[in-house]
Amino acid sequence: MNFSSKLLEQAVEAFASLPGIGKKSALRLVLHLVNKENIDVKNFAQALLTLKENIRECNTCHNLSDQELCTICEDRHRKQEMVCVVESIRDVMAIENTGQYRGVYHVLGGVIKPIDGIGPDQLNIDSLIRRIDQKQVKEIVMAISPTIEGETTTFYISKQLKDKNINISTIARGVAFGGELQYADELTLGRSIVARTPYNISE
Repeated sequence: MNFSSKLLEQAVEAFASLPGIGKKSALRLVLHLVNKENIDVKNFAQALLTLKENIRECNTCHNLSDQELCTICEDRHRKQEMVCVVESIRDVMAIENTGQYRGVYHVLGGVIKPIDGIGPDQLNIDSLIRRIDQKQVKEIVMAISPTIEGETTTFYISKQLKDKNINISTIARGVAFGGELQYADELTLGRSIVARTPYNISE
């Protein structure tokens, strides 16, 4: 792709570095911003800077938050005794969009994947155990993608909880094996949450 302006090329390269944005899409976005008023572009840039400088992890669930606690953990109308364990923040958003779940969440930050050097210590598993010990949690809903790594993570966490007085369930198999929650349609994911089933550990 040839550019008549080095500034234009640099801006396109910056946008193209984002996931899912190719050079043509990046060029379209840059040209759109070039034609906007200066104040609009400044507001756009300021929103990104403010986000980067002020966004943080919720102290309880590791979701993104503006404060020490996210709005979901702070909501007293939600079932604080029910914790849905997910891989990522995007999974929280996917489940929230179904409107079928009224408990709270715990974001692991990934799954156990030894081939990539990701073990239990790299995930937010210890904080989940502490949370269960400190709070009156009655049920853990394992909403982890049904991949090999996801199944391994679910099994590992369930073994850590086997001596605790807590119900462990998994989302129903509406989500295909090998699929990711964030890509499941809302109706399927919602039904999977509602039709969750008890999880039994096979020693």
